Amino acid sequence: MNEKLNKLVSGTFAILGVMCISSGLIMPNMKFENGNVSKLEVKQQKVAECKSNEIKLKNIEIEINNTLSSNVSDYLENPNDIENSILKILKLDISNVNVNSVGNYTYTITFNKKIYNGSVKVKDKPLPVVEVMTLNQLSFEINSNLPTDISAYVKETLPDEVKAAVKLDLTNVNPYKAGRYLYSVSYNGKFYTSSITIYEPKSGEIETEKQNENKNIEETEKVPTE
Repeated sequence: MNEKLNKLVSGTFAILGVMCISSGLIMPNMKFENGNVSKLEVKQQKVAECKSNEIKLKNIEIEINNTLSSNVSDYLENPNDIENSILKILKLDISNVNVNSVGNYTYTITFNKKIYNGSVKVKDKPLPVVEVMTLNQLSFEINSNLPTDISAYVKETLPDEVKAAVKLDLTNVNPYKAGRYLYSVSYNGKFYTSSITIYEPKSGEIETEKQNENKNIEETEKVPTE
């Protein structure tokens, strides 16, 4: 009898122990509102990320005649890795960059007397596409001044932006010597060629013809009549 009683008491305490352990595990995840049990929301506080504060500069590209940013963060590859207190004391110098001229330039950022160098590439704007460009065959009297307006050489009407980018090459043309010469025009990597003829003035030929005509008239007048 005593043995059965001991087993009953031991079993009861074992069950109570399991219930207590289970309650201990469940209770932290539960909350009570007005007698009802609902899920307990546990929020974990986010640990602040450690920033490297390593300064890395960008290589900047900009189209000609555009404005450069004065915000130092725009020149950093990793602005989010640098503390705000450091960002505020970084010194940006873009005074050596000429945005009105195509080329490669250097800008600097200074921090704690250390200078970091970055590059700025100023590039041309994309040129409009020109499908057809037909050149004229031209003639000029010897000693004439050759025109410099590209419209005199190209048959098509070109926009001002295109005309400004067209390069005319008259180096092979000698306007002081009669002959036929080749000239060229280039645009956006394409080359076009045509000819210019330099000729002697025709006034001399006309005067000679008139002199011959007058001579024939005079000879006719001198022929005796019967």
